[in-house]
Amino acid sequence: MLTNPTIDMLRELGLSGMANAFQELETQPEARALQHGEWLALLLEREATTRRRSASRPEPVPPDYVMTPRSRTPISAQLAVSIAISS
Repeated sequence: MLTNPTIDMLRELGLSGMANAFQELETQPEARALQHGEWLALLLEREATTRRRSASRPEPVPPDYVMTPRSRTPISAQLAVSIAISS
């Protein structure tokens, strides 16, 4: 099996957890004894874990964004200053 194209395809499809797990399994000699279904289960579990972890982390707000008191929506700092001046 061609490893690099498979990993590239997984990443292209947004399955980075599976891609990372695939790379790790390829380097472990014990993994060669696993059945296809066991490999798939490990890859899927890693992808699910990666997604759960990223979903539990809040999205970072860029440093030049501020929250307006009225809308609670992020806007750029420059726009916030112009709103404050015009109010």
